[in-house]
Amino acid sequence: MSTNTGATHTITPQGAPNRRNTELFMLGFAVLVPVFAYANVGMAETGTVPPGMLTYGAGLGALAVVAHLMVRRYAPYADPLMLPLATLLNGLGLVLIYRLDYDDSTASAPSQLMYSALGVALFLGVMLLLRDHRLLQRFTYISMVVALLLLISPLFFPRSELDFGARIWIRIGSFSIQPGEFAKIIICIFFAGYLMVRRDALALASRRFLGMYFPRGRDLGPIFLVWVLSLMILVFETDLGSSLLFFGLFVVMLYVATERTSWIVVGLLLSAAGAFVVGSIEPHVQSRVEDWLNPFHDWDNDVTGPTPGVPDGEPDHLVGQAMQALYSFGTGGVLGTGLGQGHPELIDFAMKSDFILTTVGEELGVAGMMALFLIYALLIERGLRTAIAARDPFGKLLAVGLSSVMALQVFVVAGGVMGLIPLTGMTLPFLAQGGSSVVTNWALVAILMKISDNARRPAPAPAPNPDVEETQVVRL
Repeated sequence: MSTNTGATHTITPQGAPNRRNTELFMLGFAVLVPVFAYANVGMAETGTVPPGMLTYGAGLGALAVVAHLMVRRYAPYADPLMLPLATLLNGLGLVLIYRLDYDDSTASAPSQLMYSALGVALFLGVMLLLRDHRLLQRFTYISMVVALLLLISPLFFPRSELDFGARIWIRIGSFSIQPGEFAKIIICIFFAGYLMVRRDALALASRRFLGMYFPRGRDLGPIFLVWVLSLMILVFETDLGSSLLFFGLFVVMLYVATERTSWIVVGLLLSAAGAFVVGSIEPHVQSRVEDWLNPFHDWDNDVTGPTPGVPDGEPDHLVGQAMQALYSFGTGGVLGTGLGQGHPELIDFAMKSDFILTTVGEELGVAGMMALFLIYALLIERGLRTAIAARDPFGKLLAVGLSSVMALQVFVVAGGVMGLIPLTGMTLPFLAQGGSSVVTNWALVAILMKISDNARRPAPAPAPNPDVEETQVVRL
């Protein structure tokens, strides 16, 4: 604010812009793009505009507006791009599932919209109840216990049998939940709280070996604990994705907290040793590695194989999926075949979950995939920018952890589907079908926005001192 005094302008302090109107403007695009994509799918499949387009657009728009109003009220200085980016990803995921419903006997888009509403409800709950993210630090060790209980809980439910080789679900009647998705946020809270207290000991107390400083044996305890935990997940639940995610997350946060390259070396050595041992004894991991090394090894044979959980004589879908995924990317080329004009049904049962990226590659091409990865990169970059701006070490580490979880999950899923690494059986955040995944990712974005609100909030004005004359800045 400035006051014109003729020859001079007296400048008075201004409040920092909160960018909420920018967020509302961007939300408009984040809703319109999926609505047009929805119409495109309907035109391609039936030749007419889908009758539910207005309802779908109104539902997505209502969720976005309610979330925006809660942010405006309870986190007014939060990052203005996170909510539009999350809304755009969620909307595109709904469109892809709606498109895949045409090739499946089960209509999954309505239930996915319901789970999205639950995710936004959890987002609103975090906005309302989490007044300050630093309160989470009080629950550091409770978080560790809760995360461990969530990770091992599928082993104690009788109906949580192997689902295509992995035991990661809890099923009660028609209801099912994947507790590992919730554990990834809770374990971030534990890592952030633990490393904030121990980072000086981890960074300074070390021994020099081969030109690098390695941690002392007593300080290796936590990383060995996480290493053993990731191996237990891999052995007992055969969940390759979660074990990679949790171990990678801890190594990244450890490096950020201590700035020691030796921790990266230790982490890579431990992960390589664990992967070799488990890969030597666990048939499910062996089959994933075999499919990764040679996805066409059953091309000339019948598609039956030794995958655990697949009866003799039944099709081994994992083999066919790895091969079909590569053909999908090749068919899509640069610009893709167009929404609704590909053949994702060849992927079979996982086309809406683990392999939903193949539909993007086939029908939107390399250009569409690059645009999708750019959206993820922007969301992760805003999270890391929040970590840099955070004023407290716990907030910095927590923001790094939450951003790294999303980055690692996107890499693990996309890398597995595209053949860069073995398939892991995880879901692409916001895009793939799954209530646990979409609800958890909305909570993740909500916590990041609360941290960014604290980081971007202007510092409180100093108390007025009657003994000191007020200083003014005068522009000549």
